Amino acid sequence: MIRRLAAIHWNSIRVKLVLGLLGVAVPLMSLLIYMSYYSVNVIHNQVAVSNKNLISIQMRQIDSQLSEIERHLVSLASSEVGVLKLKDAVPDNEYMMAKSDVFRKLTSDLAVYPYIDGLFVYSLPHQEFVEAYKDAKGLFTYASLMEMRQNLQEKIGQEGRSFVFNPEWQLQEIQGSYYAVQILRDGNLCLGSWVSLKTLMSPLSMLDTGDTGAMLFVDERGNPLYTTQTLQDKHLDFTQGFQTYYMSGENKNYLVVGETSGKINLSMAAVIPDKLTLQNMPYLKKMVGWFSAFALLLLPVSLWFLRKVLLLPLQKMVRLMRRIAEGNFNLRMESVPSASEEFQLVYSTFDQMISRIEELKIHVYEEQISKQRSELKQLQLQINPHFFMNSLNILYHLAQVKQYGLIQEMTLCLVHYFRYLFQSNNQPLVMLRDELQHIRNYLHIQELRLPGQFKSEIQVPDYLLDTAVPPLMLQTFVENTIKHAVRAEEPTLLVIEAVLDDLAEEPMVCMTIRDTGKGFPDEVLEEIRIGKSWMGGKDHVGLWNVRERLRLQYGDRAAIECYNDDPQGAVVELIIPLRPDRDGKELP
Repeated sequence: MIRRLAAIHWNSIRVKLVLGLLGVAVPLMSLLIYMSYYSVNVIHNQVAVSNKNLISIQMRQIDSQLSEIERHLVSLASSEVGVLKLKDAVPDNEYMMAKSDVFRKLTSDLAVYPYIDGLFVYSLPHQEFVEAYKDAKGLFTYASLMEMRQNLQEKIGQEGRSFVFNPEWQLQEIQGSYYAVQILRDGNLCLGSWVSLKTLMSPLSMLDTGDTGAMLFVDERGNPLYTTQTLQDKHLDFTQGFQTYYMSGENKNYLVVGETSGKINLSMAAVIPDKLTLQNMPYLKKMVGWFSAFALLLLPVSLWFLRKVLLLPLQKMVRLMRRIAEGNFNLRMESVPSASEEFQLVYSTFDQMISRIEELKIHVYEEQISKQRSELKQLQLQINPHFFMNSLNILYHLAQVKQYGLIQEMTLCLVHYFRYLFQSNNQPLVMLRDELQHIRNYLHIQELRLPGQFKSEIQVPDYLLDTAVPPLMLQTFVENTIKHAVRAEEPTLLVIEAVLDDLAEEPMVCMTIRDTGKGFPDEVLEEIRIGKSWMGGKDHVGLWNVRERLRLQYGDRAAIECYNDDPQGAVVELIIPLRPDRDGKELP
């Protein structure tokens, strides 16, 4: 299988057209499948929004009812005569009468507020409860009442607050059932109420959630507290919050949507199975399958049409071009009347192209020769004839006075100088250590030629000596210093420095050549600033050469800055990247 795949010409236009056709057909089929899933998401969203609105309405109703219970408790504590007597220190007979009046009042209030399951008044001095509660189905037993009293007494002992606006309701588990409990304290008296979660859920208990779905209450940690029916999937997750709907369950086939209460740490949620929300989706999936099958049947017909109209003429052109590539320039395209207008134009243009190949080859050869001549001319410009003549003149005078040791030293320096000069012209980049050694050799020659007229210092750290730099780049500026800055009146100091700037976007090497001469003339600095070409003047050919070579080698990543030092002297800064592009090869 791997060999067959390797034998396919993946770069051929035939393979690309087939892949292109597949690239059209596959996305279309993918779009159909995506539309199917998109439709599912739309249905999920609509069902979620509908149930979200219904649950939000019910949750706001529950919050409103809980607030109404709180207001009623406040009203009882502030205006009910029997409650006020229980709060005051009254004789025992009046206390018993007040308990009876409060019991009748609480019982009548339960009929007025059907969403309350229980009301109570608790006297702290007497440690007695007066409560009224509902037990329509016999679920709230005497044992439940005793457990409720015990839990209320524990909470009352912890409560220290007076009437507050919008107090928070608390959850309490009694005999396996959960209740929302509110306690308000006024002096020696506590009033409160409890409501079962089943009562709060009763308006939505008939909501259709299918055989495996349910309506439920969950606490702030996502634990179910009450459900309208037992959930069969044990992998349902209610810890993701209810800001938006989400899919949950073992196979992610349950839609979960809910709303959080503002009065109690409780959320009402609906778990709706997918099979209930997507009852009509099988028909849509069947349509997607039929469209996909039709697209697969249409694909071979499209490939046959492409082969006849496009692939066969292209194959004929490829065979002819391969023979021409072997050197058979006497071949021509055969015009086919049945070919399309575009291919006939290609055939005629191809014949004209073959007839001009020889002429283009000649032009290429001439251009290469012209380029070689230009490079040779630049190479010749690098050699300073005055320096060469002066060096021979020094050798002649040393021979006259029979200074054979100096003659040998001078000759050896010239040998090293010209050897590096010619070798470096064949290399786009050299190591900085080699370039500096060449500079030292050149400066030694100049010291023999101009004794006592200048001094030189080279300050380059060892870790930069292996930096790749264009050859003969530093020598250009050293030559300018020897030529323009060195005077017989006083010694000139030439300093070459190099530092690494690793704070830039990429590591850069900054090389500085400075002297203590008179510096650059103002007109030269102005020409450098505006980037004027110096090919018109022989004095600045070297500077122009360096700038062009840096541009070709590094693009806009390298720079040259020239300025005058304070109080005097010329300064040239060369800024080049630490690592050249393209493995150190010059850019075309």
